Amino acid sequence: MNFRIIAYIVGWVCNFQAMFMVLPCITALIYQEHEFFAFLISMIVCLIAGLPLTIRKPKNKVFYTKDGCVAVALSWFALCISGAVPFVLSGAIPHPIDAFFETVSGFTTTGSSILTDVEVLPHCILIWRSFTHWIGGMGVLVFLLSLLPLAGGYHMNLMKAESPGPSVSKLVPKVQQTAKILYTIYIGMTLFQIILLLIGRIPLFDTLCISFGTAGTGGFGIVNDSMGSYSLYVQIVITIFMILFGVNFNVYFLLLTRKFSQALKSEEVRCYFFVIIASALMITFNVRHLFDNVWEALQQAFFQVGSIITTTGYATTDYNQWPAVSRTILVLLTFCGACAGSTGGGIKISRLLLLAKSVRKELHLYLHPNAVKKIKMDGKAVSHEVMRATNIYMIVYLMIVAASIFIISFDEFDLVTNFTAVVTTLNNVGPGLSLIGPTGNFGIFSPLSKLVLSFDMLAGRLELFPILILFLRETWKKF
Repeated sequence: MNFRIIAYIVGWVCNFQAMFMVLPCITALIYQEHEFFAFLISMIVCLIAGLPLTIRKPKNKVFYTKDGCVAVALSWFALCISGAVPFVLSGAIPHPIDAFFETVSGFTTTGSSILTDVEVLPHCILIWRSFTHWIGGMGVLVFLLSLLPLAGGYHMNLMKAESPGPSVSKLVPKVQQTAKILYTIYIGMTLFQIILLLIGRIPLFDTLCISFGTAGTGGFGIVNDSMGSYSLYVQIVITIFMILFGVNFNVYFLLLTRKFSQALKSEEVRCYFFVIIASALMITFNVRHLFDNVWEALQQAFFQVGSIITTTGYATTDYNQWPAVSRTILVLLTFCGACAGSTGGGIKISRLLLLAKSVRKELHLYLHPNAVKKIKMDGKAVSHEVMRATNIYMIVYLMIVAASIFIISFDEFDLVTNFTAVVTTLNNVGPGLSLIGPTGNFGIFSPLSKLVLSFDMLAGRLELFPILILFLRETWKKF
């Protein structure tokens, strides 16, 4: 274990955290809010923790998969703990566990909240909540890789540990250049949404918060009804961009480099759009009687489907009151998630496709025992390593779901509340059903349950294993 390089990376994350807090500081000064001092103190704390770890560059810059996973997991813990400090110091969320839950929900782009009234919060706190979505959407370590020259080819292990999906590949030969390309696309799409929302005459503050939440597929709202009070134009723009941010960013790179045939060949993206359209049409048919006309039902259905499948969590209506069929579809989309390599969470479309292909292969072998059949994705054979990792991921995923539901059941809430609380946090969606629906919140849970759900959010965002590896004794052996 290369402890020195891990400390160096965590130190830089703390330094970047101080830099991120400049935005809420500026916001506090503009609106003359005394919470400015809470962010200023938090910035100083981050620099005190980070600068000593980064003053001297480590001599040995080589690190392997284990080191990459530990560095990513510890970096995210440092990010969430330091990000919770302004909430506590400002008094916006005085309880440390509540503040930690809210911050984890922000950085993991989950959007689950313990707050009952966000409209009373100062502007600097609101923009910090939304900005954490944008930071966590693409990943702070990807941002780090785009700026810092780290350890040669080995720093691909950082990107693999943080980036979502069953497999992670480089867009170009150099990982640092890949990180820069990803962030360029991310920033460009965010700016485009900001411009479109400003055209819709939305105040700049609202536009920034909404865009940060949409780009990161997070879902923290700045009004109590989430997106319900905004115009139809704004809701349509948000719907489009939620869906676009759920697409694998590799596809955008292929489109930008005019490799249209490769981009259109993506099975995952085609399946992603098929699921969205099919789900929205089924829900529209099921809820059409609840709205004034079928077009309104269609718009609301597409918004909620886009919000849930991309794990954004915005809401324009209380879908907790929809018929059972529609709510069931939304719960299934919670598991489904967006594409690998996007800012969305969930199991990912690519994993579900691989599992379906694996089942089909096994059934084929029952009929033709001597046949040799390879699983292919986009016309290429999928390696045994990827299939093994996918199968193990699903086993661990189900074990975490079962264990988490059991622990939070001691709070004595109904099964629908407990079940959807776990699956929405583990899949980084946000709202669930029953007591934690679009009009409810997670403040009802005990401190223990909030810690369990915080763990689920982190595990879901980091694809389970970087978090779980911290609990193995062999991880901490130096050799």
